[in-house]
Amino acid sequence: MPLRLDTYRLLGRSGLRVSPLALGTATFGTEWGWGAERDEARKLFDLYVERGGNFIDTAVTYTNGSSERLLGEFARDNRESLVLATKYTTLRRPGDPNSGGPHRKSLFASVEASLRQLNTDYIDLLYLHVWDSTTPVEEILRGMDDLVRQGKVLYVAISNGPAWQVARMQATADLRGWSPLVALQIEYNLIERTGERELIPMAREMGLGVVPWSPLAGGALTGKYSRDDLTAPDGAFGDGTRRSLNLAQGALTERNFAIVDVVREVAAELGRTPAQVGLAWTLQNPGVTAPVIGARTPAQLEDNLGALEVDFTASQLARLDGASAVELGFPQDLLTRETTRQPTRGDLRIEARR
Repeated sequence: MPLRLDTYRLLGRSGLRVSPLALGTATFGTEWGWGAERDEARKLFDLYVERGGNFIDTAVTYTNGSSERLLGEFARDNRESLVLATKYTTLRRPGDPNSGGPHRKSLFASVEASLRQLNTDYIDLLYLHVWDSTTPVEEILRGMDDLVRQGKVLYVAISNGPAWQVARMQATADLRGWSPLVALQIEYNLIERTGERELIPMAREMGLGVVPWSPLAGGALTGKYSRDDLTAPDGAFGDGTRRSLNLAQGALTERNFAIVDVVREVAAELGRTPAQVGLAWTLQNPGVTAPVIGARTPAQLEDNLGALEVDFTASQLARLDGASAVELGFPQDLLTRETTRQPTRGDLRIEARR
């Protein structure tokens, strides 16, 4: 049965219901050189919400604050029906060593800035945006819990951190009776699957819903780039800024174009677009709650929403998985070998019934 934006899912081990695709708003505003002007951003917001979407993602520094300001303006009339997620740690001021980072001072300053920009009294979901390996986890968790107790934040989460540290934070929150983390935002797509090694299994075990960012690998999985882009000068294909960024981040490589070839083949078989196939693939992982889509135009958003209707055959999924597979590494590879595999819970239940 096809999904819809109003086929709501529980976020991690919480009672919070969110749409299976989140609307990313890093495209709200043109300060970064490739976003949507106010009127176009409004169309994106309205289209998503009218279809039943309720999960909207931003950050205090996206498009230099325009993302939050525009979102706050658009959400004014139906604020209570929306789940607004924002992030802290990246709000830095020149000459101020305590601006930015996960520590308590930065946390409270960033949340106050987000509340002003969003023009709201509370944030539904607050992510720690980028882990920095310096602030004690107890300081972070206690600060987050204080904001929850004050009613300024309802749920807390983390993005871009190592699996062992996230697990440690969740265990500490449980032990101290502080607000638990309910979501983990990571880069995850057919090109970047290394989260399957530790991050996604950890999240499922510890009760965090996975919210992938860049599920289309910066546009690489849409088919908008070709192998010619590997050597062409900036601007040759009318999108120099995004192309340069994708090249710098390693999204445009021969390996990745081989994956895109398979995505295109499957899309042609299904009568779908490559973007829909790429997004739909992320939804096949039971650990994934809601990929964040970053459309710039209503046409792109319409196309992205079509991913909810994609139904793969087993053969098509196997081809996509095979083309994009990554080595799980130690100890996962060892533990999945037949010679060392231990009985699973399912095996033990079968044995018990005998």
